[in-house]
Amino acid sequence: MTIEGKTVLITGANRGIGQALVDEALRRGATRVYAASRQAITHRDERVTPVVLDVTDTDQIRSVAEQVQSLDLLVNNAGIAIYDNLSDRSVLEQHLAVNLFGPYEVIQAFLPQLTESRGAIVNNTSMMAMAPLPMTPAYAVSKAAAFNLTQSLRAILAGRGISVHAVLTGPTDTDMTRGFEIPKATPQSVARSIFEGVDAGEEDIFPDATSRALADSWRSSVAKGLEHQYATFVPAA
Repeated sequence: MTIEGKTVLITGANRGIGQALVDEALRRGATRVYAASRQAITHRDERVTPVVLDVTDTDQIRSVAEQVQSLDLLVNNAGIAIYDNLSDRSVLEQHLAVNLFGPYEVIQAFLPQLTESRGAIVNNTSMMAMAPLPMTPAYAVSKAAAFNLTQSLRAILAGRGISVHAVLTGPTDTDMTRGFEIPKATPQSVARSIFEGVDAGEEDIFPDATSRALADSWRSSVAKGLEHQYATFVPAA
């Protein structure tokens, strides 16, 4: 898929990677970009339609899906990350509500439009889907679950002509990583790499220097081979 001439919806579009994705989609010639966030935002480009969308609110998700008549690309970018030590179940549940069930509900709501367009889904997960950072284990658990969801939907939706991409983002200079004194990619460079990965048909996109160090070993791994093997069990559409 190329972005030029397409309709795109991006969640968590008010800041960081989400905001950079909106600008990059416009730069690549998107016809319409639905910029979704929990609070109303504005944008100077008339191709952008801001929509208020809390990914934990199923009624709100359905309402937005009814407004969007056609959609080529859905980018699930909204997420939360809270410091914890897994001692408080409510913190884990909060992460799962936003980072796992949020994308799940949004995908389900927009499946008719994506099926019609034979479109694409991008789920922004994290390198922590593969290895947790001990300071944010609930976040890592939720992202591991979101990555598995992405792999499962990739096989299930292939028969409808929908491609499903995982983004395994490394440290990026956003509010989420404030306080971590480590090398970080810019949101703009990550956004560019995400769309380049979609253009290239990459199932798993490693959009920054830190995550790219994992790319070759993951793509040639036994686990990735097993994913492809299991995908053959899905009945033909």
